[in-house]
Amino acid sequence: MRYSELGDSGLEVSEVGFGAWTVGTDWWGDRSEEDAIEMLRYAVDRGVTYVDTGDVYGHGRSEEIVGRALSDVRDEVTIATKVGYDFYNNPQAGHGEIPKQMNPEYLRDAVEKSLERLEMDSIDLLQLHNADVSEITPDVLELLDELEEEGKIDATGLALGPSIGWLAEGDFAIEREFDSVQLVWNVLEQEVGDHFLETIERTGSSTSLIPRVPHSSGILNEQVTPETELGEGDHRGFRPDAWYETGWEKLEKLRFLERAGGGAGDGSSERTMGQAAIAWLLSHDPVASVTPTFRTKADIDEWAAASDVPRLTDEEMARVEELYENDFGIDRDDGMDSLRTSVDGADIESAGLDKLAAD
Repeated sequence: MRYSELGDSGLEVSEVGFGAWTVGTDWWGDRSEEDAIEMLRYAVDRGVTYVDTGDVYGHGRSEEIVGRALSDVRDEVTIATKVGYDFYNNPQAGHGEIPKQMNPEYLRDAVEKSLERLEMDSIDLLQLHNADVSEITPDVLELLDELEEEGKIDATGLALGPSIGWLAEGDFAIEREFDSVQLVWNVLEQEVGDHFLETIERTGSSTSLIPRVPHSSGILNEQVTPETELGEGDHRGFRPDAWYETGWEKLEKLRFLERAGGGAGDGSSERTMGQAAIAWLLSHDPVASVTPTFRTKADIDEWAAASDVPRLTDEEMARVEELYENDFGIDRDDGMDSLRTSVDGADIESAGLDKLAAD
């Protein structure tokens, strides 16, 4: 495992992180608390020292599990959490969003509650959870500074979402040099990540990028195939059928990224498709850590080793870029030709992207 600095914070993160949204919720399959704790500890043993959770995941349960699982190795790990969704006063209805609260009073109280659940004196990285740009007011920025001065947090980030887009928000955070911006970004969905790379280069910002969904909801790690039937509660079911159908065709054109060799992580030339998807993201300098969705120990074994497989060559990167620019040679709609925006599409238009603002 290789490690990076998160922004200018001085915090060290593993290049492959643990997205703890999978523990404390049943959106990616239910598991016992004991199993969840065992998975987290197993990941740390494999060099995964960056753990990303959020207070809304399981309405606090994920933070509690992370705190219990990692208390003995607290000094060896970097723990991030997110605040902003008011689950205290609003019940969860399926996978739908609940109301947010981004006022300083609510956020300070949420941070205190997160500290209690995590059993920590300070949060390494505090992220505003899917805040619209209009919600990140001067008062909120002042609060973040105060929390850092008080020693309650060490670094500040912004998690974009819940879906793909939010260019205005990411640009805001980068221009103000938040330590991190978390976003949906993968080899099949590149526009947003490419835009933020340009923003970082233009501004000279130290902000690190933390991609999630690196496997594009199961396509690039081949956990969703043409034979897969997604269950009614499966979180990946929001994708239209056309998106999966085109995705499988695109996957076949990316097979050149796979390499045969010995076992994963043994220094050989092996690179699985699931590892290649992560290695492609890590080939971009501002990317500090990638957070795949670990479901099993086998996932941890394979994807944690992605930090050590051969980086993509310049030729491979250029070939991926050419395929993407030409939509992989597929001339039909994938059903997801739009980005989310909180500013009526002004950010998408300003970026010059050939994308629509989602309804």
